[in-house]
Parts: sequence; C-alpha cells; structure tokens
Amino acid sequence: MREFIKVFAIAMLGGMIVLGGQQAIGFFDNGIGSFKETNGRLDDDAFNQGVNYQNVSNNGALNLPNFKEAAKKTVHAVVYIQTEFTSKSSVYDDYFSLDDFFGRRNPSLLKASGSGVIISSDGYIVTNNHVVQEADKISITLNDKRTYTAKLIGTDPSTDLALLKIEAENLQFVTFGNSDEIQVGDWVLAVGNPFNLTSTVTAGIISAKARNINILGSNSAIESFLQTDAVVNPGNSGGALVDIDGELVGINAAIASRTGSYIGYSFAIPVGIVKKVVTDLKEFGIVQRAYIGVTIKEVDDKKAKSMQLDSIKGVYVESVTEDGSADEAGIENGAVILSVNGFPVNSTSELLERIGAHRPGDKVSMQVVQNKKEKEYTLVLTNRFGNTKLEQIENKPAVAKIGASFQDVPVSIQNSLGIDFGQQIVSIDNGVLKTAGIRQGFIILKIGSTIIHTEKDIIDALESKTGGVLIEGIYPNGVRAYYGIGL
Repeated sequence: MREFIKVFAIAMLGGMIVLGGQQAIGFFDNGIGSFKETNGRLDDDAFNQGVNYQNVSNNGALNLPNFKEAAKKTVHAVVYIQTEFTSKSSVYDDYFSLDDFFGRRNPSLLKASGSGVIISSDGYIVTNNHVVQEADKISITLNDKRTYTAKLIGTDPSTDLALLKIEAENLQFVTFGNSDEIQVGDWVLAVGNPFNLTSTVTAGIISAKARNINILGSNSAIESFLQTDAVVNPGNSGGALVDIDGELVGINAAIASRTGSYIGYSFAIPVGIVKKVVTDLKEFGIVQRAYIGVTIKEVDDKKAKSMQLDSIKGVYVESVTEDGSADEAGIENGAVILSVNGFPVNSTSELLERIGAHRPGDKVSMQVVQNKKEKEYTLVLTNRFGNTKLEQIENKPAVAKIGASFQDVPVSIQNSLGIDFGQQIVSIDNGVLKTAGIRQGFIILKIGSTIIHTEKDIIDALESKTGGVLIEGIYPNGVRAYYGIGL
C-alpha cells in the first residue's frame, strides 16, 4: 500500500507540472503567437505570428554608417613611402670620423617606411616630416604597385609636415575637408601602411580636438592634434584621416603608447594646418609663419578667480613683445584672449592653430578681456623678424644651401651646458651642413667670428661669406665640435 501511494503521488505531481506548463505557454501565446509542432519541429509560420521584426541594414543593428565609399575614395590616394638614409651610431662618429685606414667612409645604409597622401592629380604628396627627415632617397609605391622616386619640395618641422612630388599624371587624390567643422564623436577612417601592410583601413571616432602631446620638441612647434581611436600603428605616419565622405581631415602623425604599438590613442595634424603648410611650401619653398608677439599660458581655476572671469576660458597673455603685433594693437600684459576671428580659443594649442593658419601681413580679429573689460582688437601679424615681409627662399641662397631649421636653445639645455646663446638645429635635410657631418640637435654658437643668438644671425653670417667658413658649436651631450663648410 505504501508503494502504491508513493507512485500515485508522483503521478499527481507530474500531472500538475504539465498542466502548469500548458498554462504558462498559453500566457506567452498572447505575446508571440501559438506554437505548433510539425514533424518534430516548431512550425515557423506559427512561431512568427505576432512577432515584431525590425529591418536591419548590412551595417548591423546599431545603424553604423557605411564606410565603403569613404574607403574607396581614399585607399588609392594613399601611398607607401620607403626611405633610405645613412646611419651614424652617435655624434662621436662625426666628431672623431668614420674613415678607415684608406680614407673611406663606412656608414650603414638603413631603410624606413611610412605613408603619404596624394593631394593633386599631378603628383603632390603630403606626409610627416619625420617620415622623410634626413632621407637620401625617397621611393613612392602607389596602390597599383607603380613605383616612383620622389623629390622633396619642402619640410616644416614645427608642424611635422613635408611635401613631396612625383612625376605622374591623372592620379587619384584626396580632397581637403574641413577640420574646423568636424566634431568630437564624428566617425573617421585612418588609411595607411602599418607594419608594411599596405592599404589598411581602420575606423574610429574623433575623441578630442586641439590636443597638445609635446612630441615635436621645438619651442616654435604647433601641436593641435585631432585625437582619434581609429587604430594607427608604426607605418601609418603620414597617412590619411578622412571623414565619412572620404574627405581629408588630418594627417596621421603619432600614437600614445608604452609599447610602441597602438593601445587606444592616435593623433593627426588637422587639415586646416596641412592646407596652409602645403600652400606655402609649393609657393615659397618654406613656410610663412605668422606671430602675434606674446608669451602665453593656460587659464586655470586659480587664474580665472584672480581675474574675476565669468568662467574658465581663454588664453592668458604673460608678456607682450615690444613693437610686436599684439603690442601695436594695444594688447597688454595680463590680457586674456577669448577668440580669433570668431573661433573660441581655450588652450594654447587652439590659439597656435588659429594663428598658424595665417601668413605675415594677414589681419585677424581677437576678442580679449583686458582690465576686466571685453574688447575686440585687430592685429596685423608679423614674421619672426617682426615685419610683414614674406620670405622667398630663392632670395636667400644660404638658407637653401644649409637645408636646416633652427630654434632657440631650450632653457634646460642652456642650464646643463652653461650657455646663454646659440641656435639649435631641429631639422636637417640635404645641404652643406649635412654634407659636413653636422647632425640634428647640434647647437651653433659661432660662425666665423660671429656669435649666434638668433636664426637671423645664422642667415646674415652665411650670406655675407664666400668660400670656406668655420662653424663652432656643441651637442646636447656636451661634445664640442668644429666643422668647415664651403659656400
């Protein structure tokens, strides 16, 4: 009897479970329709009754933009750059000579690679200065595998840009977009040749604008990068950053990484700067840099409170250069620059970007807070010598011959070397200095009997001499060196 009661109880419990399951199915029938089994499978028609479907594009449920057209417009306009250059192991190779017993030099030939962007059908290509810097030979390979030897038109170390030219016609090129209009959150594509993998396309968004990461190492550098999370790796340098329409918004230049490879942050030079530099290099061979004659710093909470500003905004003017552009316009020490030509500037990088888009002689309007009052000023921008003349490289044979750019010696290096004058080489290309064995970083202290304080001193000293001249200087590691060059 006990066994019978046990079996009966189990049977009753099983029946209740089945009944409960049928009721549950009946409840869900109201939402998705009734289930019907046909030949051991659920009938699809029965299952689909009452189901709400959403049309999903090929880009997925998130309705992502279509990148195919942008990639198609760009990939054939991005080139593979390979450079050859002579490596010297250190400054001592130049100072103590690499000659063997037979008077022959034994430098090692190295190769490097990067990317470039075709910007016109007749073969002008923009890339990073660091991709072609000190190169003895520059080879260009198009996406269709045609190969050319490129001519270096000019470089601008202060923006890390260079312009090349190949002899070709009817090339596919990328059109310039507008980096002012692109916003944080906009989709972008990075196109280049990472790790020698040609024609690679990655996607991401604009993560930030006007980012200064202090990598160019020059007092006159203009760093106002577009930050993106599109994957960029070694070899992408000089490649294209394009918007969803396939228009160029930046030239990829750097990554933030502790390993040397991409970990989530990459940076591109905005196309507004690129257009200005390219135009100058094509027209003049050098960049026409404009200045306002001030030293500046960021406005922080402490500064905003001390100046009783309504908000933390603008760029603080620490000092004004006498007879400079700002001084002539009436701007004084302690002013805060709020905007340039209507564009707000809330960081030093934004201000440098806005001024860097102009030439000497251009007029700009500035909204400035001065003496607790907001006022608009009109400035006439100047060159580094304090006038509005445009420099012509053909009128400066010494500049063309030396093939280098300079900066004031950073204070930290001055202190370590115990000097208070000189000009440091920040970039060196083919010219008499490179031929003599002078390397990047060398600080020129004297040319002949002329003590060097400014870049103008170098130009004047070289233009006034013919034949041979002795250059005296020092490297940052403390090694003094003397070089004889012929003019």
